[in-house]
This record gives sequence, C-alpha cells and structure tokens, in this order.
Amino acid sequence: MFELFIAGRYLKSKRKINFITIITYLSAAGITLGVAALVVVLSVFNGFGDLVTKILVNFDPHVQISFTSQEALNDTPKIESILSGRDEISGYNKFAEGKVMIFNGAKYEIVTLKGLDVGPDKPWGAENSIISGKFASPDSDIPEIVLGIPIRLRLTGMLGDTLVLSSFSKLEQTLIDYSLPRVNSFRVSGIFRANNRDYDYGYVFTTLKSAEKALGLKTGFSGYEIHLKNIEDSPKLKSYLESSISNAGIKIYTWYDLHKDLYDVMLIERWAAYFILALIIAVSSFNILGSLAMSVIEKRKDIGILRTMGADSSQVRRIFLYQGLLIGVVGTIAGLILGLGICYLQIYYKIYPLDPMKYIIDAIPVSVRLSDIIAIGAMSLLLSSIAAIYPSGKASKSSIVESVKWE
Repeated sequence: MFELFIAGRYLKSKRKINFITIITYLSAAGITLGVAALVVVLSVFNGFGDLVTKILVNFDPHVQISFTSQEALNDTPKIESILSGRDEISGYNKFAEGKVMIFNGAKYEIVTLKGLDVGPDKPWGAENSIISGKFASPDSDIPEIVLGIPIRLRLTGMLGDTLVLSSFSKLEQTLIDYSLPRVNSFRVSGIFRANNRDYDYGYVFTTLKSAEKALGLKTGFSGYEIHLKNIEDSPKLKSYLESSISNAGIKIYTWYDLHKDLYDVMLIERWAAYFILALIIAVSSFNILGSLAMSVIEKRKDIGILRTMGADSSQVRRIFLYQGLLIGVVGTIAGLILGLGICYLQIYYKIYPLDPMKYIIDAIPVSVRLSDIIAIGAMSLLLSSIAAIYPSGKASKSSIVESVKWE
C-alpha cells in the first residue's frame, strides 16, 4: 500500500526544521498531553468511585427488600423461598429501622435506629466496622446499642453507659394520650466507624429483636438485606424479584439505588472532565488540519508527479489522510504510555500522597480500566482522522497542469 509508505516518508524525511514541521510536532505533542491527561483524570475518577462504592457497600446491602405496608408481610414465606433458592446470594437477613431520639442525661440526638439479624458467620455493616467494644448481643440482660464516633462524642457516651431511647411513633402516641413517654434503656456495647458521614452521624445499631421492641413496629420488621457473591448481579436479581413479587407494599433497591443521587453526580463530573479534556485533543487536531493544509501546498509538485505516474485522486486523498492519522497514532500511543506510566507510579509509589490524619486514605486512588483506554484512543484517532479530511480533499482536487507547469 504505497499511500501509507509515502505518508510515512512525508513525516520522517524532513531535512530541515520549518514552520510546517513545528506545527506537526506541536500537534502530536498536544494529542500526547491530552490523551495522557484523560487517562490520568479518568483513572482518578475511577479510583474515587471504587473507594466510595467500597465504603458504602461495606454498610449497605447489595439488594434491599423494604416493606412499606402491613400487607407486605403476607409475602414473607414466598420471599424467603425465592432467596433461599438463588445461587448468586451469599446470605440475607431481616432488618428493622426507624427514627428515634436517644438521650444521655440532658443531651440528646435524633438518629435512625437499625436492628440487624446477623451473626458471627456473616459480619456485615456495623458489625464489621467495630473499632471498640463489640456488636450488640441478643443474649444480653439489657438491650445493647452500637454508636458512631460523632454521636458518642455528642452524647459523651462511653462503653457500658446506659442510654435512654424513644421512637418517634411512641412520642407521637404519648402526645395523643397525654401520658408519660415510653422509653427503652440501652447499654453502649461498641463504637463503630463507617467513614461515611450518613452512617457515622445518623445511625445507631442494635439487634433485630431490640429494635422491633424499641420502635414498636406493627409489621415486626422492615424488610430484608441481601448480600451477593458478585455485586454485579444486583440489577439482575432486582429485576427477577420485581417480576416474581407483585406487591405494591414491597420496594426493591440495589446498592446503586440507595445512593443514586451521589452516583449520578459522580457520573456527571466524570463525563464533564472527559469532554473538557477532550478539547485539548480537539485543538491539537485543528493543528493537524493546518499543518496538512500547508503540506498540501508544499507537496504540490509531488502531487502532480504522482498523478502523471498514474495515481488517481482517491490515492492522493489517502496519502494525506494517512499522514494525519499517523500523527494521531503517534500522539495517542505516546499519550497512553505517558498516562499509564503516571498511573503506575501513583499506584505503586504514591507520588501524590495524602495526609492519613485528615483523610481516610494515604494517597489519591487510581484505577485503570481497559474500556477507558479504548474510548480515549478511539476518540483521539477519530478526531485526527476528521482533521485530515479537508486537506486530503483539497489535495485530491489539485490540477496536474497547475501542479507541474511552474516546476
């Protein structure tokens, strides 16, 4: 394929540095920097996304079945039968939750009390994040509770302290009946840290039985939390459950649905960064257009000679198309190598560290994905090819007589 050979010679056989050569080098350098920036930035977004997901899923179930009405309990046997027969499920448990006021003397906090039916064989959520003490025991003589560090500090509660708790439903009933408030006593058995503001500041945990009693739930419990062997199976299981359980009082959520707003914002930021950094490559592509347009003028004699030797207009067009594409290929490959090299250094040598006293990580997280590399490379080559269309079209329309009559 002589067109590619000639295009390569046009790029390599520069005997002297001229203005066209400088523009060509700048085009390749711009593409290199744009591609490298995209690789690094998207990998950092991936790293933070994976970190957020890990933190959230450490507390959240992969799939949650939530009861919103008394009638939902009628489908409990059917739901448990379905869950027991699914191979992708590693385990499931009942949970109960509701808003409560928790008191320690004159200090109080409004939080969500969540009761979990979990055991030592499946340490999920708060039970897996205890930093002091232990999770609430169902066999304790007095109901036990687990607090997050911020709530413990606000209530000045210590391990072994007894706190008083009253649910919102009981407070409402107290106001209606003009009676004394009905409260429950809980002993602090453990302190957890979720590294998640929603849980650390807004949740306290106990056993399912203690939560049911404290919240006064008429439905007995609030639903099921399901954990899967592979988190990627969550959407498939949700679809199956929705098609198998037709009850308006049952809502089904995946781990993504529980924090959809957060993930949507992260996705928008990721795409915004992609398009903004892609402008660097687009500007470099305009430089390709300019350098090729001037190259067409410079190579007018060569075009005329090729045409007199039998090359048709489509072959001339391909010569300059390939020249633009080669610039894009060189810049893209160099950019990918540079970007992946920076990511490698960050992953293994932490060239940009963070203060672990201020952050929950010691360095900026990076996660390289093959799909991003393919998308960046394809976009870069596409823009380079588009930039070469106009100059190559002009070259193919050059008149043979006009190209050689003054030579």
